[in-house]
Amino acid sequence: MTVIPTRRVLIILLTLLMAGGVGLWYWTARSESRHERYKTQPIDRGDIVQNISANGTLNPVVLVNVGTQVSGTVYKLFADFNDRVKEGQILVELDPSLFQAQLHQSEASVLNAQVALTVAQNKMARNVALKEQGFISPDALDVIVQQLEAARAQLAVNRAQLARDRTSLNYTIIRSPISGVVIARNVDIGQTVAASFQTPTLFQIAKDLRQMQIDTSVAEADIGHLHLGQTVNFTVDAFQDREFTGTVEQVRLNPTIQQNVVSYNVIVAVSNDDGVLLPGMTANVRFTVNQKKAVLRVPNAALRYKPSGDDADAAMPSAKPPGKHVLYRLEDGKPIAISIKTAVSDNNYTEVLEGDIKEGDKVIVREVGEKGEKSGSKLRFRMF
Repeated sequence: MTVIPTRRVLIILLTLLMAGGVGLWYWTARSESRHERYKTQPIDRGDIVQNISANGTLNPVVLVNVGTQVSGTVYKLFADFNDRVKEGQILVELDPSLFQAQLHQSEASVLNAQVALTVAQNKMARNVALKEQGFISPDALDVIVQQLEAARAQLAVNRAQLARDRTSLNYTIIRSPISGVVIARNVDIGQTVAASFQTPTLFQIAKDLRQMQIDTSVAEADIGHLHLGQTVNFTVDAFQDREFTGTVEQVRLNPTIQQNVVSYNVIVAVSNDDGVLLPGMTANVRFTVNQKKAVLRVPNAALRYKPSGDDADAAMPSAKPPGKHVLYRLEDGKPIAISIKTAVSDNNYTEVLEGDIKEGDKVIVREVGEKGEKSGSKLRFRMF
């Protein structure tokens, strides 16, 4: 009689127990996965808020670019970033040396023209007396008159040049056109600015940072839902836990077309009394166009679901009614097509107006087998 060692018997028994446990778990999981083939969600009542989302940039309502009308070298600076300035306050001075020299030259030209005019007037008086005595001809007197008028014209030209040079000298002192805050300073002492072709921007001054605006673009499909005075909610990245409000101030008529996509610029007025909003911040804008409270609603995923496999032909309706949507209610483990009429929708839910559906009904949102979630055990054996 052969005696089997005790250790070998224990190994065989443990192997059988493990195989039986794995098999039981496999069939149990498979049975449960077959039973839970569909993922459902009940019809309920709740609030639906329909929004239009857009991105925009915060800007001051009045932003003035301060430039220069003359060219020169920056001589002195009297303002810097974030400084508050008053209307007429000096911001920067350009080197006035060349303009002062030109002004002195024009002043000398005016004096020279005045002397020439005095000489011409005296000469005219003498020749008029000679003409009356018959010593000169009328033609000779006409030449003297021409010289007198030319002297007067030259004096007027020199005076105009003097006024021009005096104005150019005044332009070397650049003053603030408004009262506000310096947003940007684009020059330094010793820098040369040239105003030959276009006016260079030296400073940017915001009139009042307590009143700001959001410049945002809205697609043409959504622009019809907006109106003046509409309340707008928005957030900025700097204060993600805080929500700000504004109002639609203007919908500009000039469209922007990029790659056949039409959008319109919408201006949102924003109050910035506490000064936390800064120019250039990106605003995540949300326009509330419709809002319903305590309405019968269905998950949007249920409206997108379409049955597949063996149930596709049986559950699919013969014809979809116009203006309605089809969802699938789970009855006795099978999808049943239900036609409903919908209204307001947001990112998660859609309002149900009509249809053979009531609160508490379970509608199919997806199948367990979708996206790699096929029914059956997830157990995998590794062969050694």
